[in-house]
Amino acid sequence: MRIATWNVNSVRARTDRILDWLQRSDVDVLAMQETKCKDEQFPYERFRELGYEIAHVGLSQWNGVAIASRVGLDDVQIGFEGQPGFHKDPEVAPAQEARAIGATCNGVRIWSLYVPNGRELADPHYTYKLEWLAKLHTDAVGWLDRNPDAQIALVGDWNVAPTDEDVWDPALFEGKTHTSAPEREAFQAFVESGFADVVRPHTPGPGVYTYWDYTQLRFPKKQGMRIDFVLGSPALAGRVDKAEIDRNERKGKGASDHAPVIVDLGD
Repeated sequence: MRIATWNVNSVRARTDRILDWLQRSDVDVLAMQETKCKDEQFPYERFRELGYEIAHVGLSQWNGVAIASRVGLDDVQIGFEGQPGFHKDPEVAPAQEARAIGATCNGVRIWSLYVPNGRELADPHYTYKLEWLAKLHTDAVGWLDRNPDAQIALVGDWNVAPTDEDVWDPALFEGKTHTSAPEREAFQAFVESGFADVVRPHTPGPGVYTYWDYTQLRFPKKQGMRIDFVLGSPALAGRVDKAEIDRNERKGKGASDHAPVIVDLGD
């Protein structure tokens, strides 16, 4: 089975490009982030024409996550159990955002995740990001505790660069989000709990990234970040035969600022 994750940065703006890529890449399951549309605006029929079932949650023109599968789409869950919400006004009750959706696809429990950005270290969104990751970690550890043989893939845009090798110039990120010690520790907690970064062994760095900002010619200058991941439970990690980052899909007019990340699973 072939699974992939891709921050598409607006599914409606890039529908043709995504569908063309699905046909060329022969992916069985695609987790998408930043769909940037409400549920009723998602182009379901276009995906169904290619044989994909869709699970999507989108509440506005921001965020939004989805799973497209041609190998089954069962037990869909919107948000993980402890998922926190956010509101910029501390006097207003926080609302859960469209940042997580899970489904079982051919025996693999796949979670499409769009981790909060964090914005600035002093911003309330940074605290929210750390709380969000901590709650996800608690749930993920619980899933493994209940079933150590569970095949689980935590995939998506994590908005964390776990090591200095994952950014093009670590000095530029000092005192900023994505590379701060608390964020990296939050990411590492998943690894220490048994969820392996199954892509890195097949795509060694330095200079291997999944995201390049649109500004300042970051992509042609190879000035990127590795912030999109597939973290696999022990049972899933043992099935990984191959993994790649499709850097070519970042090229050309109308590209997302992220590249797809693909993992091939053996029997």
